[in-house]
Amino acid sequence: MNKNDKILGIDLGTTNSVISVLEGANPIVVPNSEGYRTTPSVVGYFSQGKQVVGHIAKRQNVINPLNTFYSVKRFIGCKFVDIEQEISRVSYKIQAGIDGTIKFFCPILEKEFSPEEISSIILKKLVNDTNIFLKSNFKNIILTVPAYFNDSQRIATQDAALLAGLNVLRIINEPTAAALAYGFEKKKNEILFIFDLGGGTFDVSILETSESLFEVLATSGDIHLGGDDFDRVISEYIINNFKMKYGIDLNLDKQALQRIIESSERAKIELSTLQLTYINIPYISKYNNETLNINYKLSRMEFDSLTEHLVARCQTPIKNAIISSNIQLENINEIILVGGSSRIPAVRNLVQNILQLKYRNKTLNESVNPDEVVALGAAVQGGILSGEIQDLILVDVTPLSLGVAVDGGIMARVIQKNSSIPIRKSEIFSTVSDFQESADVQILQGERELVSQNKIIGQFTLHGIPKIAKGVPLIKITFDINTDGILAVSACEESSGIEQNIIITGTANLSKDEILRIIQDAEKNKTLDYFLVEFINTCNICNTILLCNIYKRIYLNYILKMIFYFLCILRSISLNIQNI
Repeated sequence: MNKNDKILGIDLGTTNSVISVLEGANPIVVPNSEGYRTTPSVVGYFSQGKQVVGHIAKRQNVINPLNTFYSVKRFIGCKFVDIEQEISRVSYKIQAGIDGTIKFFCPILEKEFSPEEISSIILKKLVNDTNIFLKSNFKNIILTVPAYFNDSQRIATQDAALLAGLNVLRIINEPTAAALAYGFEKKKNEILFIFDLGGGTFDVSILETSESLFEVLATSGDIHLGGDDFDRVISEYIINNFKMKYGIDLNLDKQALQRIIESSERAKIELSTLQLTYINIPYISKYNNETLNINYKLSRMEFDSLTEHLVARCQTPIKNAIISSNIQLENINEIILVGGSSRIPAVRNLVQNILQLKYRNKTLNESVNPDEVVALGAAVQGGILSGEIQDLILVDVTPLSLGVAVDGGIMARVIQKNSSIPIRKSEIFSTVSDFQESADVQILQGERELVSQNKIIGQFTLHGIPKIAKGVPLIKITFDINTDGILAVSACEESSGIEQNIIITGTANLSKDEILRIIQDAEKNKTLDYFLVEFINTCNICNTILLCNIYKRIYLNYILKMIFYFLCILRSISLNIQNI
């Protein structure tokens, strides 16, 4: 094999990014031009367009906060309306583009950048540094994304690589990559539990491994939970105390805000190993011509109390993944922690308690570096594609159910959540009106029964349906998810051969915490959804039977509505009893 044909594995992280390549039989991390194994995901600009990336950009962030961009992964593939509440998290300016997209404004250049553009600069540095280090010219890469990234975020990440002049051969989920790095040489039957808490995203995956197969059984997560949130809690604690004492809001001073954010990150890291840390920020502001400083003590106990709600948010995805996998706790062989924020003691304790490790006399697996393992696994996947690693197959899953809207406002599932990908599945539908010439195909993602309770991720119209009685045309709708987890949907009327299709793009964004809410709502409203669907189906059947008698239809609908209200009352009583 030509050296340039090797495939790089890249973990494009919220806080730090890592690049790896297969050397011989083992993946290795390639250091950047500064000699570090991880590269801060930060890009900064000076006058005359001078650009700095990585450690240099991070070091100058405090003196240049408006022109330095970080934590960009939290915004990639999203719409401005979805991230408005997160704008205060960063010291640079975020504004809405013409089409509702996200733009970062760089005052010193008077220019806007998209999240994809900033991400592409980081990717370009990683690959350029690797080419210099290995004296090669790599272009082919495996790119990792959080397992709970939706189609828009996956495509946007892929676009970032294309802007960097790279060829993305495969997109794989971060927890899956971590499992590959851990287990590709062991080749034994195991159940792996991967807990991945990075800078901006959280994933849980359960995999079954054998000699030649890595199969993802279930995945769950939260695309807006990570180390940045823990940093933000400390920052808010500092800012609120300062405001109470001096009446000065440091959020309005972008340079002061950036200094506080960086000090908060350091405090979080120190409290992973220490019981007490000191936050000292001199010359933070002025009051009555007096220079003010920040001098706080923060104990681990206080930190745990401040971040208790964030740790609690990890519980539901863990439990959902276990339930979906149909695996008993005692059958989980290894628990692997991934991502820098997995070092937080309260997070580790949560995992140990939920998985009952002490009771089972097991410990967390600490044989992998949580900062590097995802990139190493991506390099393993590159070795599988290039043929350097033989007889190893990776099977991943899709995190949420996918379907279409049908008559009565019901979601008809085509692909169930945690289905293995790649997958291609079709269902047959028909028209609801006589002589109907077109059909609107509304594509949904979620776990509820009703259209209104799920996320619309795309839509198109199929024209040219033969003018015949309703229910006669056969419309075949096909969902196709490729190995990168990107969805394409097509609809074909079988007698005429008329076809229309769509690849889901940036219109399909799940907002903050939305995926977690979708699953929780689905479980909480399971009974009510069942009765709603039955009610709608009954109405549809009865309306068909009584088409010639409008008075009977009105009377029947009135009775059905009364039944529906009665069922809602019963549901409300049931929920109140459960809460007592």
